[in-house]
Amino acid sequence: MKKDFTPEDELLFLALGGSGEIGMNVNLYGCQGRWLMVDLGMTFSGDQYPGVDLVFADLEFIEERADQLEAIVLTHAHEDHIGAVPYFAADLGVPIYATPFTADLVMRKLEEAGIADDIELNVIDDDHGSFEIGPFEITYIPLAHSIAEGNALLIETPHGRIFHTGDWKLDEDPIIGVPTTEEELAAIGDEGVLALVCDSTNVFNPAPSGSEGTVHKGLLEEVQKHAGKRVLVTTFASNVARLQTLGDVARETGRQVCVAGRSLDRIIEVAQTNGYLQDFPTPIDFDSAMGLPRGELLILATGGQGEPRAALARIAEENHPIELVSGDVVLFSSRQIPGNEISIGVVQNRLAARGITMVTDRQSMIHVSGHPGRPELEALYGWLRPEILVPVHGEMRHMHEQGRLGASYGIPNQVVQQNGDIVRLAPGAPGKVADVRAGRLVLDGDIIVPADGDAITVRRRIMREGVVIVALDGELNPKIDSLGLPLDEDYPEFLAETRADVIEAIRKLKGPARKDEASIHEAARLAARRAAQRWSGKRPQVRVIMPNL
Repeated sequence: MKKDFTPEDELLFLALGGSGEIGMNVNLYGCQGRWLMVDLGMTFSGDQYPGVDLVFADLEFIEERADQLEAIVLTHAHEDHIGAVPYFAADLGVPIYATPFTADLVMRKLEEAGIADDIELNVIDDDHGSFEIGPFEITYIPLAHSIAEGNALLIETPHGRIFHTGDWKLDEDPIIGVPTTEEELAAIGDEGVLALVCDSTNVFNPAPSGSEGTVHKGLLEEVQKHAGKRVLVTTFASNVARLQTLGDVARETGRQVCVAGRSLDRIIEVAQTNGYLQDFPTPIDFDSAMGLPRGELLILATGGQGEPRAALARIAEENHPIELVSGDVVLFSSRQIPGNEISIGVVQNRLAARGITMVTDRQSMIHVSGHPGRPELEALYGWLRPEILVPVHGEMRHMHEQGRLGASYGIPNQVVQQNGDIVRLAPGAPGKVADVRAGRLVLDGDIIVPADGDAITVRRRIMREGVVIVALDGELNPKIDSLGLPLDEDYPEFLAETRADVIEAIRKLKGPARKDEASIHEAARLAARRAAQRWSGKRPQVRVIMPNL
C-alpha cells in the first residue's frame, strides 16, 4: 500500500470513530482511489474533559485527502451519527446524503451554524432509495431502530457488496416505519454479501431487543395504575415511535399532553413535517397543564439521563413551571446509558426525597432497546450469509464478542478492528494492512482543539491539584495567591511562608542566572510548588507572572 493510503484496485474500510467505543461514529470506505464517509457523529463529554460538552473524532486523515472524498452518507439522525456534521461538513466540502427525516434535522443544524448555503444536502427516499457516486452505488435499506428512518446501507463496489447496518433491531410492530422484511434481506444475501459491517452494542444480550408494540402495553398499564396522579414520562427525544406510543396512551387514558423540553418540541415538529405523528395530541402549555386535575395530565419531559439543565432535573429541583408533588409518578421510558449513573441517581434521589414514585425499565416493560440482541444478530447472519464480519459500534469487548458469535455461526472471516485500523476487505484475505492516527477533538467553548492538548491537560490537573499564582514586581518581590488548596484557616501562614520561600529561591541564584528570566521563573515556580505540597499534600499548577527585566 502506498504511504499516502490512496485506495488502489481494492476495497478498504477505516473507522475514525465508533470502533472501540459507543458513539462518535465515523466510517470510511475506500475503493479505486476514492473514499466514501458513512456517518459523521459525536459523543458527549464526561469528567475526563472538564469544561467540555462535545467530543469529535479527529478527521485529520480524511481532511488531508478531501479531494479523494466523494460524499458523506448518513444512516439515521442520532447525534452519535450526525452531530459533527455542522462542525466539519463545510471543510470537507462534499455532498451529504440522507433520508427526509434525517435531512430535515441536519438542515436545521446547518442553518443554526450559518452554513446551510455552503452544503449540498441531497434527500433520498427512505424506502430503498439509491444513488451512485464514484465507484460506489448506495441503497438505503430501512431497518427498525429507536428513531424514525433508521437505515442500513447496501454499498455496491467493483469488489463486492457491503451491508453496513447502522443502528438496528428486528421489530414486528415498530409503530413507526416499515422495516425491510426477512424475505427482502434473504434476497440480498442470495445475491451475495462480501462484508457485513454490524452494530455490536447489545451482543451480550441473550434475548431479542423487544418490540415497540410491547412498550405500548406496558406504558398503558403503568399510566392506568396511577389514576388521579400526575404522571411524567421521560424518554429519548429522538424516539418518534415512543412519542407516538405516548400520544396513544394519553388518548386511551383520557389525559392531555404537555411537553417539557426543547429537543422534544423540535423532534415533534420535524416528525410532523415529514409525515409522522399526524394524530399526536396537540400539547397544552404549562399554565393550562398545571390547572388540570392531576389525573388528566400526561407530561413528556427530557432529562432521563440526568442532564442537569434538562426539564426533569429542573422539575426535581422545583425550578420549573411543571410541578410534581408527593404521590405523583415519573416513568423512565429509556435505558440508563453507561456513564450516566451518577447524574441519573442525583435526579432520582431528589425526586425520591419529595415522595415522588419512580418506575424504570427494570420494574416494568416501559422501554425496549434499539439495538439487536444475539438472536437478532444470528438471524441477520443467516439471511445475509456474508463472507466477512466487521463488528463496529461497540467497545472492544462488544466487538470481540460479536466476532466470536459470527465465527460460531459459520461466517468465514471476522475482522475485529479499532479506530485507525485500515482493513482491506478485497481482494485477497481480509485483514488489517495499516494504521493511521485516530485521535479525539473537543469543542472547548467555541474552539475545536485536540482532546490531549495543553488546555485540557492543564485544566484536568487544576481540577485535581489546584493552582498557585506567583506575581513578581520589578524588584522581584512576590505576591502569592492560590485557588483550590484545602488550607482554610492556615491560608495566611501558607501565603507568608510561600512568599519567603520564593524570595529565598531567587536570592540563591548565582551569576548570570540572577538576571535570566527563565532561571528566575523556574526558581519561583519550584519554590511555590514545594511549599504548597508541604502544606497541603497537593502538587498544584503554578503560574509565575514575570516583569520585563
